[in-house]
Amino acid sequence: MDYPEFRVDGKIALVTGAARGLGRAICLALANAGADVVLGLRDVNEDGGLAGEIERLGRAALPVQMDMTEPAQIAGAVRAATERFGRIDLLVNNAGVAPGNPAEDVTEADFDRTLQVNLKGTFLASQAAGRVMIGQGHGRIVNVGSQAGEVALPGEAVYCMTKAAIAHLTRCLAVEWGPHGITVNNVAPTFIRTPGTEPALSDPAFEADVIERIAALHRIGEPMDVAGAVLFLASPAASLITGHTLVIDGGWTIR
Repeated sequence: MDYPEFRVDGKIALVTGAARGLGRAICLALANAGADVVLGLRDVNEDGGLAGEIERLGRAALPVQMDMTEPAQIAGAVRAATERFGRIDLLVNNAGVAPGNPAEDVTEADFDRTLQVNLKGTFLASQAAGRVMIGQGHGRIVNVGSQAGEVALPGEAVYCMTKAAIAHLTRCLAVEWGPHGITVNNVAPTFIRTPGTEPALSDPAFEADVIERIAALHRIGEPMDVAGAVLFLASPAASLITGHTLVIDGGWTIR
């Protein structure tokens, strides 16, 4: 009998937005479960010591320059990963931005940057890694969406729009690339304690409202709550799951 396997020993993972927050936790969780990790970084010289932490876990780490607004850097990062390791087994599309503003005050520059990073960057990274995976005949892609793709968050219209689009892109790529042995899934976290959410959650009233809206569990999520879901979708245990959005929200969206 074959039992579910939740490790990713010997797999090669590329994680975008790897330097901090969710990306950092995802990299460490994958390395702890046996993967070698390519660190997609907006500044390749600033990984905050992440490569060293991964190597202390006994896995290889390769920092690569990967500004998600630069198509040439996206292609170059995928190329560097395949040149070093010969393949890419897993892509985690974690990089994203969320400039908040009431819809009537959104600037064109903020609109363009949010779409460029969250949508165009996710698509181009998936395309570049997907080509490698098609050639291999296997692969996993896990997108990091948001509960904002499921519910409306005031002041986040453009961000919500991009995360809803990522959920549907996930379904489209799952159908198109399934015959090549590639699964494509999406995780959709609620507010997680990261450097990116710290300014908002430092407001006691806002934090209390978030905790109240997380209806079932009433706690703010931690980065490893999301990393665990990514690891599951990357593991052999999730081999029959594709095109799915796994909401990690403590019950917010079921309320």
